[in-house]
Amino acid sequence: MSRTGYKMGDDAVTLYGEAVEVGQKAPDFTLAKQDLSPLTLEDLGDKVKIIAAVPSVDTGVCEMETIRFNKEAGELGEDVVILTVSVDLPFALQRFCAAKDIQNAIVASDYKDRVFGHNYGCYIEELGLLNRSVFVLDRDNTVTYVHYNEQNTDHPDYDAVLEAAKKLL
Repeated sequence: MSRTGYKMGDDAVTLYGEAVEVGQKAPDFTLAKQDLSPLTLEDLGDKVKIIAAVPSVDTGVCEMETIRFNKEAGELGEDVVILTVSVDLPFALQRFCAAKDIQNAIVASDYKDRVFGHNYGCYIEELGLLNRSVFVLDRDNTVTYVHYNEQNTDHPDYDAVLEAAKKLL
């Protein structure tokens, strides 16, 4: 259930959980919204979903990724929802979203039970953080795109993610 070959900077890290694969139904999760209320996969409705897991919005790459996906969410329209998930506390996410004017994307926390990290195979055992990963789901929550960054300090391939989502519209 653990996978190796991933890094956080110069350090090797191990991912816990089964890797999500294209074609499977997306695993469910319960996250904490910024007001501490629960957010589940079902709550995202029958839209195309881009789900980005990041280690922490308090790091440069994660900050830029969250801002970029927020911008894209505003341009993709009502049929797409973008969710960024980290283990940052909901209060920190609330401050971050207010400071960076994140209004189009949803930013939620897996701090409590790490259910998302475990179910999506992106929980970093050594650090208790999420590996930078992106999942695209169709309207029926079938996974159509998956990418686990081998190096957490690298950006995801935004063009590939957006292309995968646009194919579903």
